[in-house]
Amino acid sequence: MELLGFAAGLLISVATAPVGVSGAVFLLPVQVSALGVPSPAVTPTNLLYNVVAGPGALLRYWRAGRLGGPLTRLLIAGTVPGVVIGAVIRVFAVPGPRIFRLLIAALLLPLGVWLWLQTTRPEPASRSRRPSPRSTTSLALAVGVAGGIYGIGGGSLLGPILVGRGAPVATVAPAALASTFVTSIVGAATYALLSLTATGDVAPDWLLGLSCGAGGLVGGYLGARLQPHLPEMALRLLLGTLAAGVGALYAVQFLR
Repeated sequence: MELLGFAAGLLISVATAPVGVSGAVFLLPVQVSALGVPSPAVTPTNLLYNVVAGPGALLRYWRAGRLGGPLTRLLIAGTVPGVVIGAVIRVFAVPGPRIFRLLIAALLLPLGVWLWLQTTRPEPASRSRRPSPRSTTSLALAVGVAGGIYGIGGGSLLGPILVGRGAPVATVAPAALASTFVTSIVGAATYALLSLTATGDVAPDWLLGLSCGAGGLVGGYLGARLQPHLPEMALRLLLGTLAAGVGALYAVQFLR
């Protein structure tokens, strides 16, 4: 099982790191369906994956001088408090996975299609307006709550929105991954504290989380190294494809 987790983390992160997605949103159904991780332990296990896998891509972006900046600070300011709120909701309110699948499908499927259309039929520059710092932080807060509840990487939600509003992928990717990394550390620590008082499978599956994360660590570095060699249009289309693909996957799971 650990070998399968390593391979899944490696393959997913190679494809997702160039566009700022940790891959946790893809790993979640793999853990539940193929690896049998119980709920709610799957959420902290996914957060553990993000913590272990994150430094691979971040190291590469740091060496390229592209890590940090105002966007990173805005995203972290929103996602960190959001993940704490989401963890508390997950442990004590336990939202059902069926509702989560519906929400993810309803958000990411049209978002991916929209990003594809914007890339192939770009709007005039005068009509493309990037979100303000306040709206960026508010968006990051909402994504942080979702990440705390379900253990997904915020880049899968933040990336398509920010890129669709005009931000270049080369700027969004390292900022989204840095936000996911910091948020996942806070989220994993929150779950560790909550496991002392809550009942049920609240603690992560440590061995599986570390195995998936080790694969993601290698794959993330390779994916971040690959990014400068891909044109902006290819990166935007890749991000749109990932968003639409995840949305379609969760739509099928919801309808089953």
